[in-house]
Amino acid sequence: MGRAGDPTRFRQRIVEPLIPDEVTGEELEKTARAELLSLSADNAKVVARHLVCVNIFIDSDPQRAHLHGMAAAHHAGRLAIARESAGYAAYRAGKYEIALRELRAAHRISGDVSMWPVMADCERGLNRPQKALEMAGSPEVSKLEKPQEIEMRIVAAGARRDLNEIDAAVITLTCKDLKTENAEWSVRLRYAYADALAAAGRKKEAREWFEKCAQLDVDETTDALERVESL
Repeated sequence: MGRAGDPTRFRQRIVEPLIPDEVTGEELEKTARAELLSLSADNAKVVARHLVCVNIFIDSDPQRAHLHGMAAAHHAGRLAIARESAGYAAYRAGKYEIALRELRAAHRISGDVSMWPVMADCERGLNRPQKALEMAGSPEVSKLEKPQEIEMRIVAAGARRDLNEIDAAVITLTCKDLKTENAEWSVRLRYAYADALAAAGRKKEAREWFEKCAQLDVDETTDALERVESL
């Protein structure tokens, strides 16, 4: 039986998802493995293998990744890396309530604010856009690095659109960072801005920004070119 205050005490029993035989846990990066040193050797290996499976399946099979994330959290409920991985996997699987619970736990343990935008987007997924906006205006946002800051801006604009505040969504995305062309987030920011302009009925400007998005989107990760043609 778990001790009082043990975060695993009230966790439901889970069905362990099968781990492919070829996954040893050694595939996990060294810094992540170091976080597991407080566990027994056997338990650390199990958790490491589940975390590797999260990484393997999160794009191709989010539901399977979610099961592995929950298994890791079940075995290592006091470790931020396990709770964070479980949270991200649940988010990708569309299980926003679980994702929010796990990410909140990870944040309490580590104090890491990088997950703040995803937590806010979970609030949107749970039909609580006002809560997402409260998070967007919280002190934690000032601690975000640029990629997470941009993601938070995109989430906040989405929350404004959830509330049918389309013009406010456009204003939220209007920033000097739209001029940046060589950052990993440039395509996402430009696409979100163009999409908000289109929703606001500003078709000429929307077309212009979808074109600017397409110029950067050499891998065609968005449908920006199609959106240009549709406006």
